[in-house]
Amino acid sequence: MPAKEVAKINGPIKRRRNKRSENTIQTIFDAAEQVILVSGAERVSILDVCKVADISRGTFYRYFSSQDELLDAFSKFKRDRFHTSLTVALAPFNDPDERFNALVNYLNKYLEQGRARKLLTVAPQYAMGWFNRIFHDAIERFQVDLRIVFDAWDERLGVELDRELICEFLIRYILSEQLVKSTPQRRRALPKKIRRMVQAMVIAHRL
Repeated sequence: MPAKEVAKINGPIKRRRNKRSENTIQTIFDAAEQVILVSGAERVSILDVCKVADISRGTFYRYFSSQDELLDAFSKFKRDRFHTSLTVALAPFNDPDERFNALVNYLNKYLEQGRARKLLTVAPQYAMGWFNRIFHDAIERFQVDLRIVFDAWDERLGVELDRELICEFLIRYILSEQLVKSTPQRRRALPKKIRRMVQAMVIAHRL
């Protein structure tokens, strides 16, 4: 992830960062993720993170005062990276249908990566806390990223769709995939499922 995106994280670090500092923070986050995926969040030690990152404890404490502070900043980093990556993936598409398809492709790639599922296996309490933390924020971000799509659907269908409900469905779908993995074929059926839900909402609206 580019260093300039790391700088957007609203973490606990107060001092001004230069590029070298941002790269070091990125290295620490990458190391923390490796340690968490192997040992679980409950067993993360500062020493292990320093070894994987190939930095001294003094360098670590220059940016984080404790294990808890690191995990908190890492959670925010993962949340922001997910949203930033989604926004970047959708940015080239102004056509509503193309943007919607780009969303589905992004979600499929994210689910195929499988890191969130592995995190849920090795650190269930931490993973569930992270899922809860991003849930409502993700619904709001999805509404922004899909505004073009929703505007087009509203116009085509002649109704004002419940955008929050549709985005909540998408987020819950992603979270459910972490618990019960679907086949690639079933994941590719996501667009049809969403359209059926939208059609049902339109019918209910007109009754």
